[in-house]
Amino acid sequence: MPTAESSELAARHSLLAGLRVVEISSYVATPLCGLVLAQLGADVVRVEPLGGAADRTRWPLADSGTSLYWSGLNKGKRAVAVDMESTEDRRRVVDMIVRGGPCVVVSNGDRYPEFGYEALSAQRSDLIHVLLRGRADGGAGVDYTVQAASGFPLITGAPGATAPVNHVLPAWDIAAGLYLAIGLLAAERERLATGRGREVTVALDDVALATAGNLGYLAEAQVTRHERTKSGNDVFGTYGRDFVTADGVRVMVVILTKRHWTKLLAATGLTAAFEGLAEALSIDFSSESERYEHREVISTLLARWFGNTSFAAVAKTLDGHRILWERYRSFAELGRDGGAALRERELFEVVDQPGVGPHLAPKSPIVVDGGRMDPRPAPAVGQHNAELPDAVRGPNELSG
Repeated sequence: MPTAESSELAARHSLLAGLRVVEISSYVATPLCGLVLAQLGADVVRVEPLGGAADRTRWPLADSGTSLYWSGLNKGKRAVAVDMESTEDRRRVVDMIVRGGPCVVVSNGDRYPEFGYEALSAQRSDLIHVLLRGRADGGAGVDYTVQAASGFPLITGAPGATAPVNHVLPAWDIAAGLYLAIGLLAAERERLATGRGREVTVALDDVALATAGNLGYLAEAQVTRHERTKSGNDVFGTYGRDFVTADGVRVMVVILTKRHWTKLLAATGLTAAFEGLAEALSIDFSSESERYEHREVISTLLARWFGNTSFAAVAKTLDGHRILWERYRSFAELGRDGGAALRERELFEVVDQPGVGPHLAPKSPIVVDGGRMDPRPAPAVGQHNAELPDAVRGPNELSG
């Protein structure tokens, strides 16, 4: 549990205290944007339809049926529920946005024109409106459809496999949510200086293609004849691979620099062996590109060392030589025994989430002045309607 000192440090990190955010969204990217802001002290109000948004029941679920997914992405927010099909209730949401002082709207839909930038900025010129689109051309798209068009699933998976593999991590949702937060805060910076609002739009497919371009994948396809293929757990262009220890523990090892390589050889006792191979085969193993090109030769010798060494000895040896490595762990392993492995991390604190119960939940990964806010439970449907009497009626008085 937090100490008085840690609570004081956490309070000092609330860089966005006073920032008012109305979030009309669902699923991953826009709720993540709101979560990032809330964890930095912003007042984020989630607006949902009566009964809750569609993502309120998304898996994984607690035994009670409460969505652990929703609870995770909406910690520390307030929630109001309105009849979205009621013109009167939508007007109350607009009033909440435009009459309470400078505001930021975060949205991933344009079904209701009155929640759009054009309509809202006509009433408040200082409004900041942040919108997520699926595709830049206005078409529909979600992370997994955007993945399909990005090129990444065709280079993901085991070598020789032909089927595309979508990543289980919704990477473009996550990246888009962070891009939304960055764009929003850039607009807020300008608003503080000029008093002028802005419209910020981010498209999932733009995020995916921009990333592919920034990493050089698209340029490679344009200016070379190289064809990227699946490479399993090998790290493209450098040396990295997974190995199994003598007692069956799988670990991942990454060697980025000449210094890393030298340390790995010293740790495994293979310096002389690789010096002999280098001379016999005319291979410069100190070169990152040659290590990648000859990764199978390297892995054959390393696999023998790992296969003859216990995990405890591997861990001690690699840590002693400051090698980049880690063992593979499952979510179950991380969470078992009441999250014993998580309790070791300052990142986590216990939250008593209604419908879920006490469990360890993450704070913000951003540490400011040595502290960060403790996580707060996600709100129930319409939990804060009564706190906004001038904007939205209580949950038993809503129209419809």
